Amino acid sequence: MSSTTRLSSSLLKAVAAAGAAALTLTACGSGSGSGPASGSTGSGSGSVKVGLITKTDTNPFFVKMKEGAQKAAKENGAELSTAAGKFDGDNAGQVTAVENMVAAGVKGILITPSDSKAIVPAIRKARAKGVLVIALDSPTDPESAVDALFATDNVKAGELIGEYAKAAMKGRSAKIATLDLAPGVSVGVQRHDGFLKGFGADDKDVLCAQDTGGDQAKGQTAMENCLQKEPDINVVYTINEPAALGAYTALKAKGREKDVLIVSVDGGCTGTQAVKDGKIAATSQQYPLKMAAEGVKAVVAYAKDGKKASGYTDTGVTLITDTTQAGATSKDTAYGLESCWG
Repeated sequence: MSSTTRLSSSLLKAVAAAGAAALTLTACGSGSGSGPASGSTGSGSGSVKVGLITKTDTNPFFVKMKEGAQKAAKENGAELSTAAGKFDGDNAGQVTAVENMVAAGVKGILITPSDSKAIVPAIRKARAKGVLVIALDSPTDPESAVDALFATDNVKAGELIGEYAKAAMKGRSAKIATLDLAPGVSVGVQRHDGFLKGFGADDKDVLCAQDTGGDQAKGQTAMENCLQKEPDINVVYTINEPAALGAYTALKAKGREKDVLIVSVDGGCTGTQAVKDGKIAATSQQYPLKMAAEGVKAVVAYAKDGKKASGYTDTGVTLITDTTQAGATSKDTAYGLESCWG
């Protein structure tokens, strides 16, 4: 679930069909550079062909993911094709990309599904033709629709900041607000539930819950609404760092920015800098580059020995803060800024 556009994918399903023709497809071989192609991974060396399909090609999270795939492809002698929908939520564009890559002879496809259910038929067709399909970052629905999932454990990401917030409150009475994603979106639900578990609370302990779509402006509005409803809120969980920065803006306008604890998830460079600047107390950092790199390696291994990656691979999450708390294992923002994306 990342920056605003990545986390908002399920909110845009209603317009997904409009993007069928809006697709970026690029091919690059090991050391060959890149250029436009129409459903082709390029020609030549006989190296293993790997496809990467992301939700967009502009979101910093997916830009870093593409960088990871390109580096891994070069290191492993693979030929990488990349594709992305024109907008976050463009399931039709992703379906077209899957079909084009299968026709071009890829051995495996790595995909961050924009619509976890609607993409499944295209994935099943690809797998039926012997293509290894690995979901990155976001699971399909059902998760078993792909061969494997390489992603952050979003429940754990939430737990880490929940445990941190509990320790930081040091026994003080917590008045909690949650700035969530949207109803029913798995990444949002998992992070929310993880936070409450880590804090030792449940939904009845939340004084104000608002959906933000992971958007900074909506995060600010949500925080303003919560402050109007419950002026004494002192702990704020946010689905991602843009929402956290929106909350900070609203709190600062009320002179509350120094006495309200804000915790978040993602670990983008802007968000990690906000932790260093004291705007966010802590964040759980995830690693898109690793997701893609491990995915490429799995496809190359499959091409060599026929063994498919399977099940769920946790690509890691780290609590980042400069204000350590007993019982909450963390790394500082110097580490976070070295490892961030965006």
